[in-house]
Amino acid sequence: MDHLRVFHDVARALTSMLELEEILGAIMEKMAQFFGPERWSLLMVDEAEDDLYYAIAVGENAETLKGLRVKMGEGVAGWVAKTGNPLVVPDVSLDPHWLAFSRRFPDLNIQSIACVPIRSGNKTLGVIQLLNSKLDLMSEYSISFLRILCDYAAIAIQNARSMTLIHELTITDDVTGLFNARHLYTMLDEQVKIKQDFTLLFVDLDHFKAVNDTHGHLVGSRLLAEVGSLMKRSLGPDCAAFRYGGDEFVALMPGMRKSKGVETSMKLRDDLREARFLEGAGLSLKISGSFGMATFPEDGNTVPTILRAADTMMYEAKNTTRDNVAVAGRGLMLEMDRAGGAFRVGRK
Repeated sequence: MDHLRVFHDVARALTSMLELEEILGAIMEKMAQFFGPERWSLLMVDEAEDDLYYAIAVGENAETLKGLRVKMGEGVAGWVAKTGNPLVVPDVSLDPHWLAFSRRFPDLNIQSIACVPIRSGNKTLGVIQLLNSKLDLMSEYSISFLRILCDYAAIAIQNARSMTLIHELTITDDVTGLFNARHLYTMLDEQVKIKQDFTLLFVDLDHFKAVNDTHGHLVGSRLLAEVGSLMKRSLGPDCAAFRYGGDEFVALMPGMRKSKGVETSMKLRDDLREARFLEGAGLSLKISGSFGMATFPEDGNTVPTILRAADTMMYEAKNTTRDNVAVAGRGLMLEMDRAGGAFRVGRK
């Protein structure tokens, strides 16, 4: 009956929660209640780093485990993760290998070990590790019970990853890999609610239609993707880039007031006009953009007003010189030298 009650509670957690951390916490809590280990932990596999990290750790020395990484194949958890096999040592004093391991780490005071992989198909997602459990001396029945709970954890992890992927697809533009317009509105709402200064920049690529007409829409799409990559590199990790639609892009620069926003926008303008695109396809295309910039709350204190301010500035640049940055309240940053046909610095 105790087993059935645990299964029922875990199944209810799976169907009532969406957050992975909550679900895994509920599973591990039930497991700890049933097996009564002195210390227990859940480690997740990081495929990119080929190691494991502690997602949950409870018991003595738990705080010291935060941030600790375990290499695949090393120690108890690393061996279980790499082989995909469970490890159960009811008494380490009777096992020469794990007795030596225990003696190398006397602070852990390991007397018994139960470590079971969380697997989905042929892939190990993580491991659950129980140290010094006293229940049932880790009988075969207990291990089977542990494995079933690990299956529940695998379901939770896969569900969470699927939800994450679905969320990413709903906020990502499939051509450029940037955020889409829907996510722009969400982030703007959040920024306005917290009343944090930010700069908003609209970008319209100059004469992009000529690229499509000359080279075709496939080349045009690849050009958009490369422009999106350039924007992310130029703006840096603290800013967010979006494809607004067609050949229009938007940059959101949290925490930036007007002077810093102008500096960042000018840098992006210069990076764009100096870049050569699709060199891998043998084309080496050049392109420039018309930029419109506005700052919250100075140029608009609501989502519609700040969008309108940046969009209006973008059209000012597009309808005059192109290849320029127009800033709300300041106008064009670069002025055309009519004698030489080149730009010179205007208002800053």
